[in-house]
Amino acid sequence: MIIEKDFSFDSAHFLPNTPPGHKCGRMHGHTYLLTVGIKNKLHPVEEWVMDFGDIKKIVNPLIEKLDHQLLNSIPGLENPTAEIMAKYIFHVLQPDLPQLHYIKVQETPTARSIYYGDE
Repeated sequence: MIIEKDFSFDSAHFLPNTPPGHKCGRMHGHTYLLTVGIKNKLHPVEEWVMDFGDIKKIVNPLIEKLDHQLLNSIPGLENPTAEIMAKYIFHVLQPDLPQLHYIKVQETPTARSIYYGDE
């Protein structure tokens, strides 16, 4: 079974590897929606995959690190595309969240990236 927990944060970024004149090469910001997907069997007593509160305790320190920051200044996010952000977040959280199945980073209502930890 899979459960999801959503988080949001506001950050600025620019994409330094875009072609000259591309609008995403200029600094701009987003209200990001982060979805953490957890996969596990139902616990035999609680009958849940994982306590949502435990997920929140693990993810919130990372949200605080990303919120209201210039993402390019964070080591590992020098080129913070949605794809790179999803991969970065997955690998930061996975040691403390071994049931992590995927990370979804949504930067606009119509644009998102999903990373399953397989690349």
